Amino acid sequence: MHKKGKSALAYLMVLIAMAFVALTLAIVLMPLPDLDKNVSKAVQSFQSPALYKVMRLVSDFGVMPFSVLMVLITALVFFLFKYKREALFVLFTLFCGVASTLIKYLVDRPRPAAPFVQVMEKTRQQSFPSGHVNFYVLFFGFILVLMFHMNSIPKLVRMVVGGFSAGMILLVPYSRIYLGAHWFTDVLGGILLGSLLLYVNSYYYLRKK
Repeated sequence: MHKKGKSALAYLMVLIAMAFVALTLAIVLMPLPDLDKNVSKAVQSFQSPALYKVMRLVSDFGVMPFSVLMVLITALVFFLFKYKREALFVLFTLFCGVASTLIKYLVDRPRPAAPFVQVMEKTRQQSFPSGHVNFYVLFFGFILVLMFHMNSIPKLVRMVVGGFSAGMILLVPYSRIYLGAHWFTDVLGGILLGSLLLYVNSYYYLRKK
């Protein structure tokens, strides 16, 4: 990436960091804005058994311990194919859980509950930010970065893996709201935090490429 491109991306990350801080403060001061209730109502207005199964499947990739196993297996696959550096950076995505969990406890926002939403997934931790969305943006986002830059991997494999990863990133915010597990601002916080962590991981990975 050229210097101008790197500078523009760095400025963008600063803006995203500021947006995340502002959003976090807004949640602390106003725990349940009307926007969250309206978005949840709109998303959950259409119900069907098939849609529920799809949304449930999308979210299952972020459930412990499956999410950890997915990262470990992915790193192992890269390692076995002699991509040791890539395997190491894939493992970094495990640390996103530490960041989101710490913020969850600091903000201490309750999960969505009746009568505002229909809760279709039982959860234990606090609500903000969405750990699922944070993880998907970081993990699947980094897989996208790898597929874009690793020309030694067959093009068809890169297209399939990249397409699947992009699909998971796009679907998980809707899934978390649809299942009644998160508010809109929770998933927005997850997107912002995940983007920051993805930038850090990708920056150090690409720095010596």
